[in-house]
Amino acid sequence: MFAVVKIAGQQFKVEAGQKLYVPHLQGNTGDKVTFSDVLLVDNAGSVSIGGDVTVKVNAEILGERQGDKVIAFKMKRRKGFRKKIGHRKLYTQLKIESIA
Repeated sequence: MFAVVKIAGQQFKVEAGQKLYVPHLQGNTGDKVTFSDVLLVDNAGSVSIGGDVTVKVNAEILGERQGDKVIAFKMKRRKGFRKKIGHRKLYTQLKIESIA
């Protein structure tokens, strides 16, 4: 059984017991979260899409992690202008407990 869930504006295909990184969510390690915005559910070949879906996905927050550093470098030749800015996006690790 798998489901397609909308989490923080992105769609993820999830299964029970799966661990995945999603864009940063509010909460602490060990908190339980429920996602009710389920777009598709496949239960042993029977597919439910859109408004027919009445399933919720339960997950646990395992922790947070920073992504790879992204560098934005600006330069104007012959002017002496150089600007280097970097950032690392935060991600939250989830463990999908059940699709019910």
